[in-house]
Amino acid sequence: MDLHALHFLLSPAGQALLQETAATPITPANHLAIISRLRQRVAPELAQAIVETALLRRQAAAKFSRAAAMYFTRSALEQASAEPVAAYRAGRFAAAGFRTVADLGCGVGGDALALAQHGQVIGVELDLVRLSMARANVAAYGRGDRFWPLQADLRTLAPLPAPALFFDPARRDARGRRLRLVAAYRPPLALILQWQAVVAHTAVKISPGVDYAELPAHAALEFISYQGEVREGALWFGDLRFSGARRATLLPGPHTLTDTDYPGADVAVTPPKAYLYEPDGAVIRAHLVQPLARLLGATQIDREIAYLTGNTAVDTPFARCFALEAALPFQLKRLRRYLRARGVGEVVIKKRGSPLEPEWLRRQLRLRGDAARTIFLTQVQGEPTVLIGRPT
Repeated sequence: MDLHALHFLLSPAGQALLQETAATPITPANHLAIISRLRQRVAPELAQAIVETALLRRQAAAKFSRAAAMYFTRSALEQASAEPVAAYRAGRFAAAGFRTVADLGCGVGGDALALAQHGQVIGVELDLVRLSMARANVAAYGRGDRFWPLQADLRTLAPLPAPALFFDPARRDARGRRLRLVAAYRPPLALILQWQAVVAHTAVKISPGVDYAELPAHAALEFISYQGEVREGALWFGDLRFSGARRATLLPGPHTLTDTDYPGADVAVTPPKAYLYEPDGAVIRAHLVQPLARLLGATQIDREIAYLTGNTAVDTPFARCFALEAALPFQLKRLRRYLRARGVGEVVIKKRGSPLEPEWLRRQLRLRGDAARTIFLTQVQGEPTVLIGRPT
């Protein structure tokens, strides 16, 4: 979509056509018919913009409560933080006393609209279409007067004298491929750190798959999980830092666990007990499996594996708990016999520390029956093992 098409969508005529188009769900069966009807009334590029916006708004409903009034590009929507994640992060700026934040690389405004609930936002973005979308999207949340747009290239822009900064560098290349190295971010983390030297109170959104060795030692590192899925990481500097060096935050909640919680000696490694705990991905990424084990009174089944085990089931937001009924050395025929003897026809297969592919195993088991189990392909004290259980 170009700026001309976006301006049309924002006009009364464009708004009317968007509302009309949204009344009927767009499917593969009617997509071409809808495009054809629109082309009888507007230019082809405008018809395409209307349909694309309608489709993206439906996809965005999983991230934004007011998606039906917002504007997106496909790639910007893919990278935008979900509204609850952005709201949590904006709350941290507000709690630290920052009422003006420069949102650097604001995209279509997914974080700006959350920051604007607490104060003024300077939205900096090179792409004028995205910047215009950000302005409209913040307005959709009733805070358009708090958003100050600035079109600029962060690679040449001098650091803004803002009280606090939020950076959201692009983590995909021009072909949409994920950028794994922070040096490849656009702009790279090194440039962001130059700004941070001028404005101490800074947060940076990073990939959850980041390599710890690439990160600055003076940053506090947080991984954020939403509804059981690790969504993103964040680096916090200055007064935005939290106590400790690493933290896992689970949303909704928030529930937080840091590396300073539950100190103690290394957790013991034992054979599996009555219950198995599968830590949330944010806990694993933040290297907080041992503090979680001490919280639960649990042990590890292997020093290299993130599963925990205990004699009692402890309710916790930081892990899923399974009642174990068997722990077997992995042998395909033995596992198949075990499941068939119990009428198991449905399995959820999880793996950690095993080279086996779950779908290959599912085909080999050839199960029949009505019972269900969860299977864990893992290792116990270095030995290939299959654990069988059910969620508590």
